[in-house]
Amino acid sequence: MKLATILLNGEEQAGIVFFEGLLPVKLLNERLGHRWPTSLFDLITQQKLEELNQFIREKEEMILLHASLDLIPHHEGKYRPLYRNPGKIWGIGLNYVDHASDLNEIAPNTEPASFMKPDTTIIGPGDPIKVPHQSHRTTAEAELGIIIGKECKNVSPEEAPSVIAGFTTIIDMTAEDILEKNPRYLTRAKSFDTFFSFGPHLITEDEVEDVLKLHVSTVINGEVHRKNKVDNMTFKPWELVSFHSEVMTLRPGDIISTGTPGAIKISDGDIVECQIDGFESLINPVIDLKST
Repeated sequence: MKLATILLNGEEQAGIVFFEGLLPVKLLNERLGHRWPTSLFDLITQQKLEELNQFIREKEEMILLHASLDLIPHHEGKYRPLYRNPGKIWGIGLNYVDHASDLNEIAPNTEPASFMKPDTTIIGPGDPIKVPHQSHRTTAEAELGIIIGKECKNVSPEEAPSVIAGFTTIIDMTAEDILEKNPRYLTRAKSFDTFFSFGPHLITEDEVEDVLKLHVSTVINGEVHRKNKVDNMTFKPWELVSFHSEVMTLRPGDIISTGTPGAIKISDGDIVECQIDGFESLINPVIDLKST
């Protein structure tokens, strides 16, 4: 199942992504007499995704028959961030060895290099990334995102697939010139407004045949800057879920951004994109606040 958050009638609503178009969950409820939560965050936190996924699989033909006139064409969907207030956003630094060499740093090989970001960094597809006045070298980084679906603590890598809601595309930003002044400035360098874009789709875990075979690409102005396969991560997705569940309880809606194959410096007027095999691309324009 693929899900999105779309802007409809001035309200951000969960939508189901069919091949034929987007169906707001609110309209699904009205047409078929159900009471599914109508925000994606509520679907996740109330742990209704598995139930909805099973319903869609079993009743897709009937749903499309009854709601065909309610479908929104994909090109008309006004995508928003999947949601705005996750409990936690974990980022992973230098998780591909090639990215570490870009920065003349040694990739961590004993434990993930983790950091946290506030929810005020969140933007969605098409929203501008704003390079702050304080930075003269900000980079953008395409990443695979993991969304937690069940509260968990001390799960093993083998158990990790059972606790996630799905995957998404992410563009993470870093004020690298601030970070270079002192590694202790990492939180500030990562936490400016607009420094975390995610969406447009959440793809449930059962839709991804082998996460390790996915290719992640950082793209700028239509050109692939860096591409790598998830299998080349130092710490694979299920290891990241397990590791962070040992640090703290993970709750539905928490996000783990798994690291980038390569960061690219962004400038005013650039268009940045995260491409992942089988996922709708995440695209954001860049505005440098020093140029406005």
